[in-house]
Amino acid sequence: MKTSLIALSLALSMAAPAWAQDTAAPDAEASDTSILVVGQKDAPIEIAPRGLAVSLGAQQLEAVNAFNTEDLMKYAPDFFVRKRYAGDSNGVPGFRGTHSTQSARTLVMVDGFVVSNFLGNSFGFAPKWGVVGPGEVKQFDIVYGPYSSRYLGNAMGGIVNITTRAPDRTEAFATVQGFIQPYRQFATGDDYAGFSAEAGVGLKQHDGPWSLRLTGRYFRNTGQPMTFLGLSPVAGGGGTPVTGAVVDPEHVRAAAAGTGIPGAPGTAGSPYFAAQSPARITQEQAKLRIGYENGAVTGQFLFAFWHNEDSQTAPDCYLRDAAGNAVCEGRVSIGAQSYIAAGANWSKTLRDEYLAGLKLAADIAAHTTARLAISTYQVPRTDTFTSNGPLAGRTGGAGTLAGQGPTGWWTGDFTLENRTARRALALGLTANAYRTDQTRSTLNDWTSAAGKAFSTRTFGKTRQLSAWGEAQLFLDPLTITLGARYDNWRAYDGGLARLGTTGPLAGQPVANAYAARSNEGVNGSLAFEYALGAHTSLQLSLATATRYPTVGELFQGSLNGDGSFNPNSFDPALKPERSKDANLIAVHDFGWMKLTGSAFFQRVDDTIFAFVGFNQNGITTSTFKNIALTRQFGFEGIAETRNWPLEGMNIDFNAAYIDSKTLRNPAAPAAEGVQFPRIPKWRVNANLRYDLTRALQGSVGLRYASRPNTDLFGLQRGDTFGFTSELFALDLRLNWQVAETLRLSAGIDNLTNDRAWVFHPYPQRTFLIEAGWRL
Repeated sequence: MKTSLIALSLALSMAAPAWAQDTAAPDAEASDTSILVVGQKDAPIEIAPRGLAVSLGAQQLEAVNAFNTEDLMKYAPDFFVRKRYAGDSNGVPGFRGTHSTQSARTLVMVDGFVVSNFLGNSFGFAPKWGVVGPGEVKQFDIVYGPYSSRYLGNAMGGIVNITTRAPDRTEAFATVQGFIQPYRQFATGDDYAGFSAEAGVGLKQHDGPWSLRLTGRYFRNTGQPMTFLGLSPVAGGGGTPVTGAVVDPEHVRAAAAGTGIPGAPGTAGSPYFAAQSPARITQEQAKLRIGYENGAVTGQFLFAFWHNEDSQTAPDCYLRDAAGNAVCEGRVSIGAQSYIAAGANWSKTLRDEYLAGLKLAADIAAHTTARLAISTYQVPRTDTFTSNGPLAGRTGGAGTLAGQGPTGWWTGDFTLENRTARRALALGLTANAYRTDQTRSTLNDWTSAAGKAFSTRTFGKTRQLSAWGEAQLFLDPLTITLGARYDNWRAYDGGLARLGTTGPLAGQPVANAYAARSNEGVNGSLAFEYALGAHTSLQLSLATATRYPTVGELFQGSLNGDGSFNPNSFDPALKPERSKDANLIAVHDFGWMKLTGSAFFQRVDDTIFAFVGFNQNGITTSTFKNIALTRQFGFEGIAETRNWPLEGMNIDFNAAYIDSKTLRNPAAPAAEGVQFPRIPKWRVNANLRYDLTRALQGSVGLRYASRPNTDLFGLQRGDTFGFTSELFALDLRLNWQVAETLRLSAGIDNLTNDRAWVFHPYPQRTFLIEAGWRL
């Protein structure tokens, strides 16, 4: 501790006496104005653009079929969002070589307030995109990697900041959408439709400091089935004779080639008997933004409420008995083979969430600004009701309830920043605290919490205190940025409560507490940007980062079959993951075209990942464990054309090559030297926009990713359910500006109806119509 504090003092002394913030973005005046930023240049980027930095404004956003806010980034370089259907709450962003379940490696903010869900690290802990509607987004800023000391180690993959519109006059807008996806897979064939309505009003005080913006959105969609359920072979014969089971030829082919998933459904020995119920999603969102600016003091208050419902009460059962009746569960027979059909449960999830944040900034001296930012994201209620089978679902039979809340997080920043024409000095103090609490209960009637009986409870907390400093020197034509960051992290109050099995406590809640954990570290950053004339520039960015475990990774222990606590089900010695990063960028602007080339490298010690391997006691288990060493490097090429090759045509094209491998993994040595799962070797995103007339604009979007490995060992490769496949999607959009205040749009996503998989199916061809009005 003493050594770390000395190092911190030395690092921060270089930046004194100025302070700056961690997660809240600098305001427009203080933002860096690096020419290396890809994308729009009409407004300053709102996060420090060290490494590859992308800013998306109105021109890019209006050319996207945006069912949800995260869609607006779908053509960004070397980037994707694992989004399975419109309204999906599990949309994890992925930068470069980030696995699509490594959600804790991305820092996402709305107006500088954190909406990243660092309560866990998987697809179930995606950022809270839904607190923002697509119609209120002014700008999307994306920075790749942890190259600024301003941001905590969760920026190891990258940073996203969404800037919402601040009214500069009295204004209003409204947008309505309708969309439909004709879906065909195995024996499932249906048309899944949805719609949304979004509106808002903005008021700006005439000759005064106050502004107000109030927005709301209602969204409903039915997404295609996410899971296909397989029959389980059993011995002994008997069961209801049935027909209609589906054998997946791709699973059969993969099994014959030795690249299949052991025991996977869909094969000749385990055919599919049903598709999981489509998810009927309902979301209601409202937001209030109050602004204050009098020339000396700037303030913003933001409050957002988001209600979610996910109802899955219509599994598509393929089996039919001799009378033609659907069979969804129980013992069945096909020829001489008997099977068990199970898993077609009904479920309903209800979730309420809110974000509240306050920012204040004031000039306290010449060239010096003080800032305070405080925010909280709370989930007071998440209730997931699940039936014990389809019959119980239809009749209100027994089931379970997973109730979560209160849970959420707090963040706070106090900062000062001093900036002149020759240098910028910054220092910041930040804090965050995360808390989770979930109770599982059994129910006599799965649709109601009345009479629930306690089963298990998991809970835990983490907090992180940080201090950082950054100094930037403008030595025309060279800019040097030097930074350091100190983090002090602690995990505590973690436990798993369950019913006692013996003695006087049998049948009563008994808690197993996890030991408290703490850690600390110092990380640095260094960047050089050199202008080779007016149109060419180079940037080299170096950094180290530490990403500490989340509550979910630390306190995810489980129970044995007899209900007792299993001490081998978690890793009490789980280490933080530590990265060393480098990014070299070269840019040349021809005027009609801007070319950006990027080479990146990242080496991560103790990567945290959930996989099957030996735990701390030498027992094979599947939990979050450390991979001793992973490494990724790659190259990115980005071309932006303006009014070329035709007047009124703009093209954004990017291609990336990624080599991401496990180098050392003593817990699973067979993974060493293998490309990390779900990381494609090649990724291409592009968007072409063309003004057909003054009022009519057409756009074409392209998304491509080569087929990655499905598993850590590179043994499972296929193009069907359960695998991660190649992705190819061609998107079209047409905008017609009917009048100054009225726009009509139509679009198609996945025009060629390519069938792609991220274990679950991606959407097939989807049609969109949209009308937008703006005062």
